[in-house]
Amino acid sequence: MSQPLLHGAGLGARRSFMSELLSKEDILRLPDFFEVAPENWIGMGGRYAKQLRAYSERFSMVAHGLSLSIGGLKPLDADFLLALKKFINTHHIQCYSEHLSYTGDAGHLYDLLPIPFTEEAINHVAQRVMQVQDTLGQRIALENVSYYAAPCQDLNELEFLLAVLNKADCDLMLDVNNVFVNSINHRFDPYQFISALPKERMRYLHIAGHYVEAEDLRIDTHGDAICDDVWQLLAHTYQQHGVLATLLERDFNIPPLNELLAEVQQIRHYQEQAYV
Repeated sequence: MSQPLLHGAGLGARRSFMSELLSKEDILRLPDFFEVAPENWIGMGGRYAKQLRAYSERFSMVAHGLSLSIGGLKPLDADFLLALKKFINTHHIQCYSEHLSYTGDAGHLYDLLPIPFTEEAINHVAQRVMQVQDTLGQRIALENVSYYAAPCQDLNELEFLLAVLNKADCDLMLDVNNVFVNSINHRFDPYQFISALPKERMRYLHIAGHYVEAEDLRIDTHGDAICDDVWQLLAHTYQQHGVLATLLERDFNIPPLNELLAEVQQIRHYQEQAYV
């Protein structure tokens, strides 16, 4: 099936500012689309459910999963996939993405654990992605994740990512900040990494802030403002692959809404500059 095209600058939806944002009169400063974690909303009723419906009736929406554990060994949760399919249809979700990682085995650890970069893991992940796509009746996108340990690396990260995308025939949700964080922690060229990615598989981008633990160690927190190096890598991404819909992630130390909207405007600035 054909996939709708996202555009512009987006923002991760947070309950803390949903009411305030809906009341904003300056519609030109509002994000073009919003992203939600379906696990935080499926089965919810009351005021928040009504707010989410108001959002999905007004704005383009995407969903970014937290607990599918696409790289795990435990069988995929069939009941969750059916609930997810209903959620996607109810809120007209334009893209569903998940992390290229796993979140545990006997239970969810609520952390993103690294997958071995091996041929066996490629085949395992691809089979699970195809199962999800068959259940949902649509393509999904995988996000390149930040990682701090590499349990086994027969391939490098780029080779592994490209092989999974091709084997599963799925899309990519590119996290620009994760590329930068990994490039510092694992010592590779982030510009070359992004240039080698397949434009035809990219659905949209993430951009976020991170914590500088040391000169050679960055922690992907989504709790800081975006640094200049990541902004420049975003500009390079646009130069290489064209202007793609880009979403601001902020999960911790969330500033006042006006500051978030200013960063959304900064994304638009880089998008406009790419057209010059």
